[in-house]
Amino acid sequence: MSLIRIKGKNMLSIKNKIVLVTGASSGIGMACVKAFVALGAKVIMGARRIEKMYQIMDELEVPKEQVLIVKLDVQNQKEVEAMVQSLPDAWKNIEILVNNAGVALSSDAIQVGDSKNWDIMIDTNIKGLLYVTRAILPDMIKRGVGHIINMGSIAGQACYPGGNVYAATKHAVRAISQSLRLDLMGTNIRVSEVQPGAVETEFSVVRWNDQEKANAFYQDFIPLIGDDIADAVVYCATRKPHVNVSEIVVMPVAQASVNHIHRNKENI
Repeated sequence: MSLIRIKGKNMLSIKNKIVLVTGASSGIGMACVKAFVALGAKVIMGARRIEKMYQIMDELEVPKEQVLIVKLDVQNQKEVEAMVQSLPDAWKNIEILVNNAGVALSSDAIQVGDSKNWDIMIDTNIKGLLYVTRAILPDMIKRGVGHIINMGSIAGQACYPGGNVYAATKHAVRAISQSLRLDLMGTNIRVSEVQPGAVETEFSVVRWNDQEKANAFYQDFIPLIGDDIADAVVYCATRKPHVNVSEIVVMPVAQASVNHIHRNKENI
């Protein structure tokens, strides 16, 4: 079954608007890039894997002037600032920022956890989001237009065994999103947070460094895919200017909470 996007009267056009998507080389980020490009936006793809992003751009078969690829490690504040400062003039006025870059590493209990994994998750999911937002937001305020869309998680609302530090980082994303809305009162800047449930991407492969374990987790139920979350992101971005979608939670039908997934082989 194919999904047909219908432009309704309540849908704000984002044609030619400049969108920055972090973590754009795979999964939800890649899906967001494709969704925004399909609506005519000009998309800056930011990620560490340059070659993967060029591969995606080739697959999209869009004019080169519609996509700009930049190397971006959100953990590195100086690199983030340098990237923003070095954008070509035609790409400087970013109107939509999708803070998508994020990572989970292992599902160990805290008492046996690896502090190096903790540092990477905190540096990416929290500090990276802050670095990019801090670099982009002042210009949005100056121009009086902008939308920040943060990629949260249902792990930002509840905890689960082995989720500890990852859940903590997503709780922080939710707190930052809510605080941003308070800090930006009186401006025209919108802030949204999209909170996915179980999404089948390479996220779990990276988390466990085990393809078979990742495949097993998504067996016996129908999980979300990157396109499902990209639809939610685009929905937030295309509401009328006076409408702000503060939070949107998206879970597969089989999932009722962060800890409850109904698995049934007969339904697959």
